[in-house]
Amino acid sequence: MRFDRAALVLDLARRMAASAEGLTMEDMMREMGTARRTAERIRDAVVVLFPQAEEVSDPPYKRWRIRGGLSAFEQAPTAEEFVELTRAAQGLRATGEPARAEALEGLERKLKSAVRSTTLNRLAPDLEALVRAETLAVQAGPRATADEVVLAEIRQAVLAGQPLGFIYSRPGAEARRRVMIPCGLMFGRANYLVAAERDTGAIKTFRLDRMSAVKAEPGVAVPPADFDLQVFAGQSFGIYQDAIEDVALRITPEGAAEARGWRWHPTQTVEDQPDGGVLVRFRASGMRELAWHLFSWGEQVEIVAPERLKTVMADELAAATRALGRSQA
Repeated sequence: MRFDRAALVLDLARRMAASAEGLTMEDMMREMGTARRTAERIRDAVVVLFPQAEEVSDPPYKRWRIRGGLSAFEQAPTAEEFVELTRAAQGLRATGEPARAEALEGLERKLKSAVRSTTLNRLAPDLEALVRAETLAVQAGPRATADEVVLAEIRQAVLAGQPLGFIYSRPGAEARRRVMIPCGLMFGRANYLVAAERDTGAIKTFRLDRMSAVKAEPGVAVPPADFDLQVFAGQSFGIYQDAIEDVALRITPEGAAEARGWRWHPTQTVEDQPDGGVLVRFRASGMRELAWHLFSWGEQVEIVAPERLKTVMADELAAATRALGRSQA
C-alpha cells in the first residue's frame, strides 16, 4: 500500500474513533473529499486493520465507528499540531482571554501527558524551534473579554436548556435586567451572547463584557427550531446584525490582485472587469463595520451598492473630518 493511501486509512480510522454515532458513507466522502468507490475501499481497509471497527444500523443509513478509541501509537501528535495548539492559546492570552487560553493549555498538558516520553523527547527540538520562530501579530481593536464564570453560566444554561438571566449595561442607556433563551456564543473582536426573546423569538446579541449577574434561571428555554448559529453569524460582515443588503464593490486594477485573495464574506463572488479591476458582490448586514473596513482600501474601492452603505460611509467620513478639524484647531 502506498504511503498516501496508508495515511488516508489512518485518517479515516481517527475520524471513526472520534465520532460517537459513527460515520455514514456520505460523511466519509465529504470529509475525505473522495468519490464513493474510493471511500468504500478506504473504509474496507480500516475494517480489516482495526478489528474493533463496527457497523451500526441507523435506518436508512449505515454507520461505521471505532469504539474505545485508538492506541497512543496511532494517535501521537506531531510537532506542528502541538505548536498550533500553543499558538492558539497564546493568541487568546494576547487578546485578553485568559480563561479560554487556560482551557487550551490544559488540553495541551493532557495530550503531552498521554504521549510516550520517547515520542516527546523526539518532538521537543522541533517544537522548541517552531515556537521560537513563529509569533502572533496582535491587531488594534476592542479587547475581547470572556469571564470564566460568565462563560460557565452561559454554557450551563445552553446545555440544560434553561433561561439565562443577566443585567445588561451599555453606554447611554440604563442598566436593565434581561431573561433570554440562550442560543450560543460568537467570539471575535468582541465576544457576544446570541439569545432569543422568550415571547417573540427575536434574535438579539449581547456583549459579554457588558453583562453582569449572569445566572441560569429555573425553567425550560429552547432556541427557535429554525435557528442556526452558523447561518446567523455568516449574515453579517462583522458581528453587528441589522438589515441584510446586496453589496457591490468595484476594486480598481491596482487593488484587484489583493481583492481576489481577500475573504470578504461567505457569500462573496468576484467578477473580473474589462479594465483589470474586479467587482465584489455579497449579501450581508453590518454596514457600519463594512464602512470601517473600506477605509483601509483608500481610493482602490468604489461603493456601487447599496445606497445605505454609501450613506454610512459618508457619515463616517464626516465624523473623521470633524475629529481632524478639532485636532488642528
